[in-house]
Amino acid sequence: MTTIIKTTNLIRRKRRVRAKVFGIASRPRLSVRRTNTRIIAQIINDGKKETLAYSSDLSLTKVEQGKNKSERAFLVGKDVGAKALAAGVKEVVFDRHGYLYHGRVQKLADGARAAGLIF
Repeated sequence: MTTIIKTTNLIRRKRRVRAKVFGIASRPRLSVRRTNTRIIAQIINDGKKETLAYSSDLSLTKVEQGKNKSERAFLVGKDVGAKALAAGVKEVVFDRHGYLYHGRVQKLADGARAAGLIF
């Protein structure tokens, strides 16, 4: 499959998911962004258009960065969950950004749940 078709399909899935998912002050959105090598998570209040918490695998320690991608995704989920709880957020809406709920995206969600987030 060509890169153009893959990107177009991802954009379609992203729009379909975002049409149903919206973060408000009482339940902000946990957005996941994934690349081939990195994973990024943000807690976003769409009403005020502000980021409440942010974490990526670049912010992990040197020892944690030596792990595989799934283990790093779990650690990023725990980190963003801890930052969200520190910001006063307990419940979120999960935005998988058009990705399948599988692999690294699922590990990130499991890490956020392990930190105490509810979704």
